[in-house]
Amino acid sequence: MSEFKLAAEARTEFGKGAARRIRRANKIPAVLYGHGSDPVHITLPGHETMLAVRQSNALFSIDLDGKPQLAVAKDIQRDPVRNIIEHVDLLIVRRGEKIAVDVAVIVTGESAPGTIHVVESQTLSIEADATKLPESLEVSIDGMEAGTHITAGEVTMPSGSTLVTDPEHIVVAVSEPRSEALPEDEAAEVAEAGAEGEEPGAEAPAEETAAE
Repeated sequence: MSEFKLAAEARTEFGKGAARRIRRANKIPAVLYGHGSDPVHITLPGHETMLAVRQSNALFSIDLDGKPQLAVAKDIQRDPVRNIIEHVDLLIVRRGEKIAVDVAVIVTGESAPGTIHVVESQTLSIEADATKLPESLEVSIDGMEAGTHITAGEVTMPSGSTLVTDPEHIVVAVSEPRSEALPEDEAAEVAEAGAEGEEPGAEAPAEETAAE
């Protein structure tokens, strides 16, 4: 797992106005906390940070006043419209320390013909070395028949990682597609029309009136 090195600056201005000015300068407000230390408010370089957080559970090396500090992103606040990062919460970590994180579930393979699969859990909670956090967990459904499912306890964990989610929790379920049944009156109409060779719902032609 690679480290993303970011040069941080201490932040002395607070509030919405200050945050807007920081973002206009192509920087991102953030807070660094953990291990009993007081929260440290910082700014991060905008472009480099946006590239780094594309990797799930990325490990950061935050350089503040020449002192590097390892951290992971615990919360990333984004603008829902412009999809820009508004704020990042960074948890201080140490090498060899284990922390709990949510990891994305990636489904691979194809289930048996005529079946579909539903991902019941997009992420699973695991505990792993803070410097070796996995980006995703692969779950294969190759050849699985309808009625089968995979629980969290059946997902293979990366070396050194342990599952936090309930092992009985269903992650992926395989089933047959459901066909929507017609209401009884429509079904009867379709059956009757089929027997008479007519299109369902079609009106009978009007009778011609005799010329006077």
